[in-house]
Parts: sequence; structure tokens; C-alpha cells
Amino acid sequence: MGELSGKPKVAIMRPERYIKESKELAESMGFEAVMVPMVEITEMRDDGFDGFVERILEGSSDYVIFTSANGIDFTLNKIPSESREDFITALNSTKVVAIGPTTRKALEKLGIDVMGMPGVYSSEGIVDYLCADVRDKVIDTARSFYGSTLLTEGLRKCGAKVYETNVYTLEKPEGEKQDGLIDATLNGEIGVFAFTSSMMVRNFLEHARNRGQEKDTVNALNNSLVAAIGGPTAKTLEGYGVNVSAIPDKFTFKEVLKKVQEQLS
Repeated sequence: MGELSGKPKVAIMRPERYIKESKELAESMGFEAVMVPMVEITEMRDDGFDGFVERILEGSSDYVIFTSANGIDFTLNKIPSESREDFITALNSTKVVAIGPTTRKALEKLGIDVMGMPGVYSSEGIVDYLCADVRDKVIDTARSFYGSTLLTEGLRKCGAKVYETNVYTLEKPEGEKQDGLIDATLNGEIGVFAFTSSMMVRNFLEHARNRGQEKDTVNALNNSLVAAIGGPTAKTLEGYGVNVSAIPDKFTFKEVLKKVQEQLS
């Protein structure tokens, strides 16, 4: 495995906005971090956004679900600054649900009260958490264009009326950094790969495929320690023939690194 001065070298491919905090966390846990985004986040506004805001302001939403800190950030970015306080006040009249502790912290930092979060930090976890209470209730969620349909479909099966607005989307960055990461992978320079979304997996291996090196890249991954943030990401990796060695019990980036530490110890 790729190591320098006894430190395991981990490839972290999260979006640019998470680079600094991810690097600091990894280094504090004894890793050498190789930071190369394989996913980028860009703002978007769909036809459902205005209706989402109206339902919050008029008090017709019973629950509002945020599945990432990005969801609230890109929501507030679209609301005029003079109206944001009113929107947050209205949100606090609903039952706000966060997918996990990072999202909860981001919401609470903005003065948004969080009713709760699921025991399992995933779309399925939210469905299990809310299902018994949401029949005939109105639920809104503001999230990524690539958000799992397990959330919306699952809540509808529970009898809820569910509205979704996509406030940001994910794109594939391509350039010298991404080429360099594939080169380092093929050269055996990286010992650990931390995948935190299915989109990240697809972008990484599509980049290798476009260079005619997908098979060699999969082989290189299978000679390394590959970590996935949860079941869906692991399933995507396995679909490419990649063996997954580490999946944390709680689906946060920190827990991914902790699981890797366990595997390496």
C-alpha cells in the first residue's frame, strides 16, 4: 500500500468545498491525504422551488427533510437575503429532519430547529424513522438532483404527500488532477480509497475508461483498501468488480476513516 513515513496514503475525492476540512480530518487521524475531487457541486433551480418556498411560508408543510448541508445552503442562496429570516422562522414551525449529524449541525448553526434524525444516516433510515407518523402529511425535501428515489418513493408508500425540489446538482470534474490520480492509482502509490457516493465511483472509473485503463484501474483498486460510505456506494463499486473492504456503521466521512483505521490496525 502507498505509504510515506509510515502514514497510509488515502485518496479523498470529495467536492472542492470539502477539501480543506477533509484534509485536516484525515491528517489528524494519521493519514497522508491525496485530495482530488471526482465530484463537483453546482447550483440549480428547478420548477418545484417556488412551490417549496410557498408551502413553507404559508405553513402547509408538516415535515421538511434535508439530506445534506448543501441542501440548506443552496436553498438559502436562492432566497433574497431580506427574506431569509422569515423563511427560517417558517421552517421552525415545521418538523425539520436531518439525515445525520453533519446536516443537523449545519441547520442548527443557522438557527433552524431540528426535530430529529434517523438512527441510520440514509434515505432508507429516514423512511424507517418517519413512516409510522406521516400518513396524510405533507413532506418537502430540498436536495441534489441525484438524490435517491428510495426517500421519496418510500415516504409515499407510507401514505405521505411528498414534494421534492432539486437545489443543486453534481458534475464530473476532468483535468490534470484527475489524470494524476489515475496515474497514481495505477502506479500503486495510494493504499486507501475513500468513496463517499455512487457518483464519485462512476466518475472515477469512467475517467479511467476514457483513458482505456478501466480494467487496470479496477485491478489496482483490488490491490488496495477500498472504503465505501454505505451500502449503495459499495454496491456501485462491486458492480464494477471492485472489492470493498470497509463500510462504516454510521454513514459519515469521519466514520469511513475510522473504519479504515480499524482495517489497517
